Amino acid sequence: MTDDVLFLSGDQVTRLLSLDAAIASQRAAFVALGSNGADLPGKIMHPSRFDDSVMFAYLSRLSADTGAVAKIGSVNPGNAAAGLPTVHAVVTALDPVTGRLVAVMDGTALTTLRTAAASAVAVDALAGPDSADLAVLGSGTQALAHTRALGRVRDLKSVRLWSPTERNRTRAAQALTAELGLTVEPVRTAEEAVTGASLVAACTLSATPVVRGEWLAPGCTVVSVGSFEPTRREVDAEVVRRSAAVVVDDPETAAHHAGPIVAARLAPEDLIPLGGVLTGTHTARTGPGDIVYYNSVGLGIQDAAAAWAVIDAAREAGR
Repeated sequence: MTDDVLFLSGDQVTRLLSLDAAIASQRAAFVALGSNGADLPGKIMHPSRFDDSVMFAYLSRLSADTGAVAKIGSVNPGNAAAGLPTVHAVVTALDPVTGRLVAVMDGTALTTLRTAAASAVAVDALAGPDSADLAVLGSGTQALAHTRALGRVRDLKSVRLWSPTERNRTRAAQALTAELGLTVEPVRTAEEAVTGASLVAACTLSATPVVRGEWLAPGCTVVSVGSFEPTRREVDAEVVRRSAAVVVDDPETAAHHAGPIVAARLAPEDLIPLGGVLTGTHTARTGPGDIVYYNSVGLGIQDAAAAWAVIDAAREAGR
């Protein structure tokens, strides 16, 4: 059986899945979800009793012609200090007809790509067309990936980046400036980064808010990807209160997992699904001055869409 199985390293996943292809895969994932056309069992997030890590497991299926995809892994917040991704995982994909193993791939690279790509899909759907001033909170893997991805859907004019450690934010800003040809400015406070920004991307694992609603400019779109469990809150209650729309990847999941949403005691019916916005069954932004908040906790359907995009690309490359 293993003769036909794809075993793909992180470098291979990154080479096979371009940023534009990743964004297309995430759009497909949320359109399928918004059309009620995907299988999405509940995710498992389990804080470890031994340390501050979190074990997780996702299972999903995107379509009839793509088989089941499973991802298992852990979130290890201490990795950031060592310059390592905080999320490590492995992804397996099964044949849609026989259920035989098709691929085993590095889930860390896949998660990095699909998370940032999904935020790009959200920004493209939720932010004003002229949104061009980006504030990034964080200096790790997702902060860099989000800056790259958001630059694919909006013509960024300025980027301000903050994280609590000066060395880390300076290094991240320098790396992005060299890569993107756009000056990324490291700033000393989160408030300095957020004030006046039309786009805010919170890419931390903070248990206390790094984005405060009082700082937000009218028309701002806020994306949070680190508030994926009830104990993590990247944004404060004022962000939620000021938002004309609270958009999530999946209302039922977010109502039980997303820290700011749990704290605000929002029910699933209070939340707008991103898939619904993409398919036209829901409306988020109704005017240019609306503040819109998007909270992503991460869904298995994102991994399914990205994994099959990688498999298709690998098969094409092998022909």
